Amino acid sequence: MTVSPKFQVVIPKDVRQILNIHVGQKLRARVQGEHIELVPEQPMTAARGFLQGIDTSVDREEDRL
Repeated sequence: MTVSPKFQVVIPKDVRQILNIHVGQKLRARVQGEHIELVPEQPMTAARGFLQGIDTSVDREEDRL
């Protein structure tokens, strides 16, 4: 990749396809030592159902009923 005069870079097509990155999607940039890590942000709807089947029963103290 090459940095443009406006400090822009183009993510290669094969990387975009592997990570399923779309136009307008937000990426988070993090510095890891001497590297930049770009992490795609997922919409909240992507988390729907990830706790399916979790035990939600909680033992409560008698004064907290």
